[in-house]
Amino acid sequence: KENSDSDSQLHNVFVYGSFQEPDIVNTMLDRIPEIISVTLPGFKRFRLKGRLYPCIVPSEKGEVHGKVLMGLTDEELGNLDACEGTEYERVTVEVLSKDNSEKMIVQTYIWINKDDPNMYGEWDFEEWKQLHMPKFKKTLKEIIELHKNPQGKGIDDYTRIIHENLGNAPSSWMDFVLSMYVLDITFVSK
Repeated sequence: KENSDSDSQLHNVFVYGSFQEPDIVNTMLDRIPEIISVTLPGFKRFRLKGRLYPCIVPSEKGEVHGKVLMGLTDEELGNLDACEGTEYERVTVEVLSKDNSEKMIVQTYIWINKDDPNMYGEWDFEEWKQLHMPKFKKTLKEIIELHKNPQGKGIDDYTRIIHENLGNAPSSWMDFVLSMYVLDITFVSK
């Protein structure tokens, strides 16, 4: 089906983990969209045992600081959906911009299992950047390159990249790999 850019709706997406980092966004989308600092009230961010990324769940007194990626295309939103996998649900939320407390309606990804025993403590973005970002970016780049040039490659090649770079891969990374391979999600190219 053909869509012109003017026919497609653009999406604003609240991110609170690795996609706060412009370099990671650029690796994933092949561009850096406008990024705005915001706060999401009514949610709390947690670490997940054995994983390099956080989750958020509703919490009456909580608030999560993050970024909004502005003006994503349907294709880019599809890429984020694939990366987030099946353990997250994309929902519509209201955030407050940090510079003028203006309210914005955006989409974000919340953890489906609100009682997950693997949730603990506050996820620290700066710690993640120092300890895990290079390996995370390398893995993402290799998967994207493999997807752009899949000749003679199979799911085992994707899985090998994940295991070599990230060890025992969590299920959402494996969901991402499977969706890249099976659903043929196309990454934006220049």
